Amino acid sequence: MELIVATTNRGKFEEIEEALKDLPLILRCLGDFPRAPKVEEDQPTFEGNALKKAKIIAEWSGKPTLADDSGLVVPALNGRPGIHSARYAGPNADDAANRRRLLEEMKDLPDEKRGAFFVCVMAVVAPSGKEMVVEGRCDGIMAREPHGSLGFGYDPLFCVPSLGKTFAEL
Repeated sequence: MELIVATTNRGKFEEIEEALKDLPLILRCLGDFPRAPKVEEDQPTFEGNALKKAKIIAEWSGKPTLADDSGLVVPALNGRPGIHSARYAGPNADDAANRRRLLEEMKDLPDEKRGAFFVCVMAVVAPSGKEMVVEGRCDGIMAREPHGSLGFGYDPLFCVPSLGKTFAEL
């Protein structure tokens, strides 16, 4: 079965591809479809954005579509960057710029206020309109400087305390 993964983010697509490699699926990245509609992530929640992307692409393509919205939530920053994680430093910012902005905002926070969590909401929508949504969360703390070279986004800053490493080191 062919499944469209509604992302143009190569790193995200590769992670999803790896996670689903044992399933009998042919995964197609949204980047494979230059005429696909651009979906504005304008919903107030991760779930809303994931569902919106999956619905629009499933309707357009006539194929089952998997979409996600994910991001970093820092309670001490009133939940920022949250749904704006990918464009936190501006609409054309790269991962490094987003990390710099976050580090600047957190520079005076004591260790006990550096808690954070990643949220990932995944939605699958069939062309019939049937939908399924799941949410995952990983708790951690924010490092004071980047560590590691793997991953993308905030991975070099997000530390899993029980492992003593950032996502980028894992």
